[in-house]
Amino acid sequence: MLSKKPISKHVSKLLLTSVGGCALASSMAVSAGDLRLNFAGTLPANSQGTKMMEQVEADIEAADVGLSVTVFPANQLGSGEELFEDAIRGNIDMVAGFIYSHKDPVLEIASLPFLVSSWQDMEDVMMNQDSAFNQIMSERLDGLDLRLMNSIPVGFTGVVANEQPEDWAGMDDKEMNIRVWSSSLIKNTVELMGYQATTMAWGDIFPALQSGIVDGALCCTTQDAYNIFAISDVGEYYIANNAVTDTSFYYISNKTWGKMNEAQQDVVTDAMNKAADDFFAWNKASEQEFEEKLLEEGYQVLQSSEEEKQAMKKRVREVVWGAAEEEIGKDVLDRLRGSEA
Repeated sequence: MLSKKPISKHVSKLLLTSVGGCALASSMAVSAGDLRLNFAGTLPANSQGTKMMEQVEADIEAADVGLSVTVFPANQLGSGEELFEDAIRGNIDMVAGFIYSHKDPVLEIASLPFLVSSWQDMEDVMMNQDSAFNQIMSERLDGLDLRLMNSIPVGFTGVVANEQPEDWAGMDDKEMNIRVWSSSLIKNTVELMGYQATTMAWGDIFPALQSGIVDGALCCTTQDAYNIFAISDVGEYYIANNAVTDTSFYYISNKTWGKMNEAQQDVVTDAMNKAADDFFAWNKASEQEFEEKLLEEGYQVLQSSEEEKQAMKKRVREVVWGAAEEEIGKDVLDRLRGSEA
């Protein structure tokens, strides 16, 4: 759904370069005398995730506690990694997006394969702010001068592909090169599954698939596979095994948080909690709908059986989680394992 807000509330993509975006972010950062908050995201302007950002904006401004918000979706102020760094510096106030681990390897837990295996697991682990997962993420972000507000599971990430891989539900050689994001955990996981892995930024996936530079991409929930690829006649297969979760996060610069009074902090917290709950409910309800839309667009959806998923989960946890102990820390992984008891 397209934004219903006046165009003056948004910055034209055509006027923003990476340098200009950073300058704009810096000039609009919150100050003690004028609490104007820039809220940056990475999802497309017409996505449900951006709609939730606009809901946060509306709820905060409706509370009339001296805060105004401007939403910048679709990487207008930079990529996920760039937004993370600018929030640390205080140049960007609030972010909705994935959290990468380039500043702290422990943040790789956001990419842990088979951390959860069902929507109920997502609710118990990622929507529960007292879970070991959220406690660890919050502790590590605090060390980077950021405040974690919410972890929001968007859905399970599948593989969008131009052709059907060999042994697609098993662990044998797939004879296929697929895109992964900048995570050693994810690269190790897909290689263990039998794929060749090429690290590639989100913005490069579409042209790479379209031109055949890669055969597929681990990238998308069913809704993103449909909205980004299927309706543009890119890709023909969607391979689902529930190995990896696509999780969005709301986080705030501690520099900004410290400039808010208690009433303002409460309003921001309530607005983000409400949006997180609404976004999760929408994602859960929409997964099947978008799978059906993929089929209507001519995609073939390859869904692993429960037995195949469990066999893959057992192998991936043994190999990938075991190898991750050195980088992430055995103590961290043990906290996550212990929370499953």
